[in-house]
Amino acid sequence: MSATSASPLDIPGFTEQRINVDEGVSLSAAVGGSGSPVVLLHGFPQTRLMWRHVAADLAAEHTVICPDLRGYGASDKPVEDGPDTYAKRTMARDVVRLAAALGHRRFALAGHDRGALVAFRAAMDHPEAVSRAMFLDVLPTLDMWDALQGVNGAVGFHLYLMAQAPGLPEKMVRATADPFFSFFLDAWTKDPSALPEEVRRHYLEASAAAVDSIVADYRASAGIDVEHDTADRERGARLEMPVTVMQQDWGAALGYHAEGLWKAWAPDLVHRTVSCGHFMAEEDPTLVAGEIRTLLKR
Repeated sequence: MSATSASPLDIPGFTEQRINVDEGVSLSAAVGGSGSPVVLLHGFPQTRLMWRHVAADLAAEHTVICPDLRGYGASDKPVEDGPDTYAKRTMARDVVRLAAALGHRRFALAGHDRGALVAFRAAMDHPEAVSRAMFLDVLPTLDMWDALQGVNGAVGFHLYLMAQAPGLPEKMVRATADPFFSFFLDAWTKDPSALPEEVRRHYLEASAAAVDSIVADYRASAGIDVEHDTADRERGARLEMPVTVMQQDWGAALGYHAEGLWKAWAPDLVHRTVSCGHFMAEEDPTLVAGEIRTLLKR
């Protein structure tokens, strides 16, 4: 484990910790504050920088840990040598090991987008470690695939593209990396000022440098992650810790009851519908930090 000053384009007041979590795999994390631990996991196409406002707010009362996920940002990007490499089970284990290496065997966990899927798997597989969980603007993997039917599936075109066998999706994304990743930053943001140009450029450069691992992450969500979630559903597994979900009004957009889908997995659920865009930790960080604090008191 090593500690250095964080990059100038990182979370103010935090230091960078680099920690080995698997054979040949180290995660880079920004760590700051003091108090009970909260781990924040970023989404696509982003890095830990997406938490810069929320993390700085929470650090007044908590130890806040913001890793770049395996395959993203400054963390290692192992070559996909099988379905397990980027399974959410593997990525969740990374996070639990990271927290333990920093001295935290039990912690609260919040994830956005891809990070929310990793957080879901961490809470399911490691309930002894995850005390509370928050999921931002995502559905559990099985429910997501069920929801994307007919023309509604067009909003998830990238899920189907990156689910294909290795080769073609990587070539297509790499050949159009800047417009490909820019599309999501533009389409999913209601307030463009929430993503200043230097932050936007950081996301685009970090994503372009991680095409193979990002595609592998998405490919796992159409394969091994479905297998793991199906096994949990069949055995009646539930998230028994307090859970908060914050989402845009997906039900209106795709025609289903999002809160009901989450309730089937998390009986102790608070579900919030928000008016900002997908990147809510940047568009409305005060709201997100407030909901995390409320969750921590439950």
